Amino acid sequence: MDPILVEYDAGITCVDAMYVQPGHACCYLMVENGRAAFIDTGTGHSVPYLLETIKLKNLNVEDVDYVIPTHVHLDHAGGAGLLMSKLPNAKLVIHPRGAPHMIDPEKLVAGTIAVYGEEKFKQYYGEIIPIEEQRVTVAEDEHEIQLANRTLKFLDAPGHARHHFCVYDKTSNGFFTGDTFGLSYKELDNEDGAFILPTTTPVQFEPDAWQNTLTRMLDYQPKNMYLTHFGCVTEIDRLTAQLREGIDEYANIAKSCMNSENREQKIKEKITENLKTKLRERYPENEVVTFIELFKSDIDLNAAGLEVWVKRLDKVA
Repeated sequence: MDPILVEYDAGITCVDAMYVQPGHACCYLMVENGRAAFIDTGTGHSVPYLLETIKLKNLNVEDVDYVIPTHVHLDHAGGAGLLMSKLPNAKLVIHPRGAPHMIDPEKLVAGTIAVYGEEKFKQYYGEIIPIEEQRVTVAEDEHEIQLANRTLKFLDAPGHARHHFCVYDKTSNGFFTGDTFGLSYKELDNEDGAFILPTTTPVQFEPDAWQNTLTRMLDYQPKNMYLTHFGCVTEIDRLTAQLREGIDEYANIAKSCMNSENREQKIKEKITENLKTKLRERYPENEVVTFIELFKSDIDLNAAGLEVWVKRLDKVA
């Protein structure tokens, strides 16, 4: 199958990672003066689409200088080892907390199986291949690299995960946000614009840190946010306000369930109702039902992540 591509300005191509279903997760190919970088990789199943995109751009595998997962959750980094094995000149650029998991992915794999189960792990992610340490570049906060004459700057971005950075590209005046700017599936775009929702996948949701990360990103006055889930959004002020509100609402919902029996299920029910309320402000009821189904796996993961966060609060209390 040919890759599904969306072309943006400034040499940026969105490549559908074909994770779970089309339009659910993407990777970005950036090309500058004949040199290339991938930002996020999808899973091992995504790699053939990425390699085909290189060919369609009249590039060779030797022209790719960097592979840059925003963080090590496997829908963003699961394909990194396989992709690197096909790109002889590429360096992997990764957050300091993520680097050990790319070099030795055993704990990462075990943690993901604990969340999804072994059968779904194989179905979603395939084989996870380790990356040689000498090919790994650790990007501390405000680290910069050059892609030809283009500068990419890395900002430590906790909130969704502590091993997360965002990549600022001055050329496009945009951030490659991974999960830090939430979920915004294109099916939900309408005359009112895009719709955005936080993603609190286990295990490192930190609402205060996330709000601080958003403030820091907005200091750059970006015009574009390139989301992994899914594509570019441009209504930065409105969507930031919606995302900030969603983060606070999730935290409050989780806290309100702290003493509930079947706590994770209760959290799931409440965030589902919260999402339905927001969707009903924009869509007719039949579409709301469809969109709740679209978000089904995200709702499950968000509830699980909020349960982990509340459990940590319990221990502190």
